[in-house]
Amino acid sequence: MPIGYLYSMEKKEAIKGRGAQFNMHNKFMELQYEVRDDFLNYCEITGEEADRDKTRYIDVSPKTIVNKVTSPDVGMLYSMNPYQGCEHGCIYCYARNSHEYWGYSAGLDFERRILVKKDAPRLLEEKLRSKHWKAHPIVMSGNTDCYQPAEKKFGITRKCLEVFLKYRHPVGIITKNALIIRDLDIVKELVKDNLIAVNVSVTSLSEETRRILEPRTASIKKRLQTITALSEVGVPVNAMLAPIIPAINSHEILPLAKAVSEAGASSMAFTVVRLNGTIGRVFADWVKKTLPDRADKVLHQIQACHAGTLNDSRFGRRSRGEGQVAAQIHQMMALARQKYFKSKERKPLNTTLHEQYKEGQLKLF
Repeated sequence: MPIGYLYSMEKKEAIKGRGAQFNMHNKFMELQYEVRDDFLNYCEITGEEADRDKTRYIDVSPKTIVNKVTSPDVGMLYSMNPYQGCEHGCIYCYARNSHEYWGYSAGLDFERRILVKKDAPRLLEEKLRSKHWKAHPIVMSGNTDCYQPAEKKFGITRKCLEVFLKYRHPVGIITKNALIIRDLDIVKELVKDNLIAVNVSVTSLSEETRRILEPRTASIKKRLQTITALSEVGVPVNAMLAPIIPAINSHEILPLAKAVSEAGASSMAFTVVRLNGTIGRVFADWVKKTLPDRADKVLHQIQACHAGTLNDSRFGRRSRGEGQVAAQIHQMMALARQKYFKSKERKPLNTTLHEQYKEGQLKLF
């Protein structure tokens, strides 16, 4: 897609406290929901002037909560998401496109209209008690962050962790929010039987970069402290240095790896940014408004990683990239692993206890 086309949108002043800067057309039929005017203004913590359009939380009632993941290169077989949409507002988020299936935009709606699945704990318990279910790690946040700001209000993730503990079932978590420390009491119980692993996303050591790239996420300092707090109680923590975005955070690979290793991470992983679906336009609009001096460079280098486009949907290559720019990223990551993670390893989660606890108590008794 020509960059000139991507920049054809009217340039306006950037919206403070949000990632996306506009709502784009949803190609699917619009759905109608009743909404409530609730808002958790995280921007006030950092002294920013918040977007005036308050976040709205919308109750939805799915029939199931555990999803089978068919993508062969994602690294998980099952996931669950207590919330759809995410107030964190990460501009690059691949999950933005999924909001269109609910009748909303992948742009500002993704950050302002949060769908809340209050039945998630009950649905999870039904799944884990099913006679057909065989224990396999279920990852919370396969799509959107289970510890996003809405969790402080609704506590659905905590209730789900209680269910995992009750049935001694393995669970993985992906987050960039320090709120997981609130649930350290449950986490400690899960880790006793090797039933939990956590992936903490750390994309930059620069607060300025974090603020514009992921506007309503925990600070970098808090994320590193979260890695330390989790690792100190024995939780295996994988640091997600993802995505690596050329000309934005690609120069930070070695210091990032060093920082998360020293904080206690037992492993690290990364992806090369890809702007799938409508996210290319959302990202291009954002980078022109927030980083106008290097917008062209950023977009050209992303295109260089994906055969001249902003996105690559081929399994196995879509998150790795190709070409010289991607090769340089991979070389730096290999060096980072050699320097900071050479003697560290990660063992699989325990799947042997669940059958005994399927009815909520030991079958032996």
